[in-house]
Amino acid sequence: MTTQTLIDAARTLSDAVDALPFAPPVTHVYNPLDYAWNVHRRYLERYGAGHKRVVFIGMNPGPFGMAQIGVPFGEIASARDWLGLEGPVGQPRITNPKRPVEGFACARSEVSGQRLWGLFRARFGTPEAFFAEHFVANYCPLVFFEDGRNLTPDKLPVAEQRPLLAACDTHLRTLIGALQPEWVIGIGNWAEKRATEALADLPGLKFGRVLHPSPASPTANRGWAEAATKQLLGLQVWKD
Repeated sequence: MTTQTLIDAARTLSDAVDALPFAPPVTHVYNPLDYAWNVHRRYLERYGAGHKRVVFIGMNPGPFGMAQIGVPFGEIASARDWLGLEGPVGQPRITNPKRPVEGFACARSEVSGQRLWGLFRARFGTPEAFFAEHFVANYCPLVFFEDGRNLTPDKLPVAEQRPLLAACDTHLRTLIGALQPEWVIGIGNWAEKRATEALADLPGLKFGRVLHPSPASPTANRGWAEAATKQLLGLQVWKD
């Protein structure tokens, strides 16, 4: 059963990354696969069944998205109102007072998630239509903070990255082995790079990327949905 494989793999990944140490400048590490597990599991159960033609891979959780509710690119309104997900969320082991976890009560919008799910909603209409052939996951499940500032995994020292990437590579291989996609699309350059390295020996798999929808990207701010659609059409992942 595909969903049980994904659930077991996520638990294994959560346990593996929980055991890893991270030194300053990292001040706090959040693992939403732990404290937001109930919602993440519902996401996998509802949308992870069967094989998918396209799997989108993000980098790691955003502070106002998956860090809040355990859903990849989990902008609250999109996850609640379109994906139909809800549920209680716990707390990280050590909470960063500058980045509280408020679950579905979080009033901040995760712009990347708003853009990503907004595109899929506009193109496919219903989550069922989208997830019939697509899936969305994050490569790394952890959120890193330097005080109040978000740190992405690529900014960690190589010695800290190595065991983290090994655990995430193993999880990604299990995920892709279960979903059997034709395409793996990195959301941003780093996610594409990690996916191509982790999955290099899997035959017949095709790789691509779309522009990351982060508001830190001037190009994304000029019309991310249009740019991403053009990229996917150019790759022939999507058809006109």
